[in-house]
Amino acid sequence: MRVLKALIAVLALVVIALVAAQVPGGQSLLGMVLPYVAFAIFLGGFVQRVVYWAKSPVPFRIPTTCGQANSLPWIQQNKLDCPSTKAGVVGRMVLEIFLFRSLFRNTRAEVQQGPRLIYGSSKWLWLFALLFHYTFLVIVLRHMRLFTDPIAPFIHNLEFFDGLFQVGAPVLYQSDLIFMGAITFLFLRRIVLNNIRYISLPADYFPLFLIFGIGLTGILMRYFLRVDVVSIKQLTLGLATFSPVVSGQIGTVFFIHLFLVCSLLVYFPFSKLMHLGGIFMSPTRNMANNSRMVRHINPWNDPTIKPHSYAGYEDEFREFMVDAGLPVEKEMPAAQEKSAE
Repeated sequence: MRVLKALIAVLALVVIALVAAQVPGGQSLLGMVLPYVAFAIFLGGFVQRVVYWAKSPVPFRIPTTCGQANSLPWIQQNKLDCPSTKAGVVGRMVLEIFLFRSLFRNTRAEVQQGPRLIYGSSKWLWLFALLFHYTFLVIVLRHMRLFTDPIAPFIHNLEFFDGLFQVGAPVLYQSDLIFMGAITFLFLRRIVLNNIRYISLPADYFPLFLIFGIGLTGILMRYFLRVDVVSIKQLTLGLATFSPVVSGQIGTVFFIHLFLVCSLLVYFPFSKLMHLGGIFMSPTRNMANNSRMVRHINPWNDPTIKPHSYAGYEDEFREFMVDAGLPVEKEMPAAQEKSAE
């Protein structure tokens, strides 16, 4: 039912776009108004979420520690998995953002006969996640040719290497095939693995179906269904220069594709996809593990309450601690012991 609900939601979006593209004025609404609205919601929602996270106080040092911390001089520190300096944090963040280091280090656990808990490699998820994100980036950069005139040279170079193994015409981009294969793997993983399927919600399947629909309609336009590329270029360039015009017979599949893209932009800031911005704000990744070297003050502390060290605590409650049989660092003076008796 969870999968079905997400699939029905995406199919409903396709039907809405299909119907809207056929009614008078519908193509102008889909091509000229909706993109601006969707981008405004995306940008505003993205900024709002990041600002909200940035304002949230972090009263404790809570970095994820996956290696040896900074300790005695003769004990080697793992400076990337347990950084204690800003340089180490930067290195850890760079590896996390560009290479998904924590996902690469992920392991798979299974209970086998015995019962025994067996740990194994789980690199397939890391590989396909990396392929998915980078091919998505390549596809987005390739689409910049539609919004710029003249086209930047790096886009031409990107298209050349992306279509290096050209088979016929139009150029077959490797990124299209890898992208669709990666998104299919991520979906099948949630279906096949029982433990992943158990915790998966419609909100996990919906973006997969939505992105798959965007990729599928894009492939249909490029390789199978005819669309007016000149009119599409005129519309997208007009959107970039705030003078959009819908002209010619662009093709219904283009408006379905555009509507799904706009739906993704609107959905993005309010979903789990916001890990794009959240990774930079994660205190488990962007904080140094230097609690032994630097004293951290809780920003929520009442300023009228003075810090209470353990020595001060023991001085205040030593008599009661001794009566309760608790160990103390300093013995009670003889006069106090007699008075207590």
